[in-house]
Amino acid sequence: MSGPPEQAVSAAALSPEAAGALAARLRGEGKRIVLANGVFDLLHVGHVRYLSAARALGDVLFVGVNGDAAVRRLKGAGRPLMPAAERVELLSTLRPVDHVVVFEEDTADRLVTLLRPDVHAKGTDYTAATVPEAASVRAVGGRVAIVGDSKDHATRDVIAQIRKLGDGR
Repeated sequence: MSGPPEQAVSAAALSPEAAGALAARLRGEGKRIVLANGVFDLLHVGHVRYLSAARALGDVLFVGVNGDAAVRRLKGAGRPLMPAAERVELLSTLRPVDHVVVFEEDTADRLVTLLRPDVHAKGTDYTAATVPEAASVRAVGGRVAIVGDSKDHATRDVIAQIRKLGDGR
């Protein structure tokens, strides 16, 4: 299904530094920058709704994707199901997504500092009080927005359903 877990990240992905430079240029052109981020392992409709809602908040949507080592630290053994290169490839084909950037840290604080987004969009599994990057967003003059559908869709639930099917239940 996928290549080695640490395969090279797709050419469709920007480095965090390149994304920061591009965001600065776009901001200079008067564009409103939005940053969304997540693992995006086993893409599902909840992800699509989150990204569509995030894109509606500005002119350009950057999507930060946790690198493979960060996903293992955050989600545990057996994750990610798909390596970062494949997750980037899928995300880069979605209409709401303008740019994809892989980051290796557990939170997107460094990415926020580099991109200086006007809006940092997080999914409905967060509240304004639980967004890990909230202080970084405020420090760069941005705001946090909670967007997407209610948390009725989760990768862990899809994985559980697949495992049940595999077990014959």
